[in-house]
Amino acid sequence: MIIGAHSIIYSKNPEADRAFLRDVLHLTNVDVGDGWLIFGLPPAEVAIHPSDKNNVHEFYLMSDDVEAFVAQMKKSRIACEPVQNLGWGLLTQLMLPGGGKLGVYEPRHARPKPMSVKKRTQKPLKRATKKPTARRRRARNRAGDRNREFIEAAISLSPALAPPNSCNSADRSAQDRPGRHARDDRRNTSTILQSESS
Repeated sequence: MIIGAHSIIYSKNPEADRAFLRDVLHLTNVDVGDGWLIFGLPPAEVAIHPSDKNNVHEFYLMSDDVEAFVAQMKKSRIACEPVQNLGWGLLTQLMLPGGGKLGVYEPRHARPKPMSVKKRTQKPLKRATKKPTARRRRARNRAGDRNREFIEAAISLSPALAPPNSCNSADRSAQDRPGRHARDDRRNTSTILQSESS
């Protein structure tokens, strides 16, 4: 649903006004291409006021101390109108470098809590598992039977492919045990030496 607000300030000198928001007000920004900056804003609010016309919108910045804000703008050579107490807030108008005006006020009215935005969590896509049909099951069974027949035929043609029984495998494992041939050679050598010495 709603995740934020995007406000637009029209200017005859957009480069100068962008520099003001970036270098004087120190708003966070991102360059979306060719120096076109979009600026971040603190928590915002919107109100509906009665009017004789539609499609009329206004944009204000808010300050926690408008008098201190005006003093800071004077140091940056930004002209501000005198602060007015309008009941709902203390308002001033600053002159943008591009020639337009921007309202800044210290609110005296109640303020809503900032809107929290919940991040959408994407659920993992489930793969559709198709149950094997009767035709597929029969095809798998036939393939398995052919594989078994092939293996049995290969074993009958070549006995070396037959799986060894437990006795033969034990004998082979004993014969292939590391060090056995070395011990037999040592025994044979010692027997020869004893026979020669006697």
